[in-house]
Amino acid sequence: MARVKLATAWLGGCSGCHMSFLDLDEWLLQLAVLADIVYSPLIDAKEYPANVDVVLVEGAVANEEHLRMAHTIRQRTKFVVAFGDCAVTGNVTSLRNPLGGAEVVLLRSYVELTDCRPGIPTAAGLLPVLLDRVTPLHHVVPVDYYLPGCPPPAAHIRFLLEALAGGSEADLPAEMLRFG
Repeated sequence: MARVKLATAWLGGCSGCHMSFLDLDEWLLQLAVLADIVYSPLIDAKEYPANVDVVLVEGAVANEEHLRMAHTIRQRTKFVVAFGDCAVTGNVTSLRNPLGGAEVVLLRSYVELTDCRPGIPTAAGLLPVLLDRVTPLHHVVPVDYYLPGCPPPAAHIRFLLEALAGGSEADLPAEMLRFG
């Protein structure tokens, strides 16, 4: 059996889903027999590679960099997994949506709520270019699997990865489809 090319990606989220991935503990050693991790914030890969079999995408799409990354991931990956509630629904990351567009959020953060040198930073590359609305992953690219939870429990991650690494469909049972 060919080894699975596995990736994880982190968009607009807290990294809790990646922490839950690390909670796989000893099973990570078994996963290492089945898969090569080819891209992740947990390794030093600079560019998302081609021909990835499975990617776990944590976080919502909140800025232009996330949007570009989501499209790159979709183009280069067989199975895209919305990994955690932020990727599935927008969750906490999307709490800025009711405030209005990007400009309103930046003004509130850098002008209205600061005591020290108020002003939106303008140096190129200092701040990511925010989208006016934070969206779940499936609003910008097709998603193959959804793994809800804030964060998803390690047992649910293992269930999904075992199925996909074994070449099976990953039909999550109802008890694994809980949010929060």
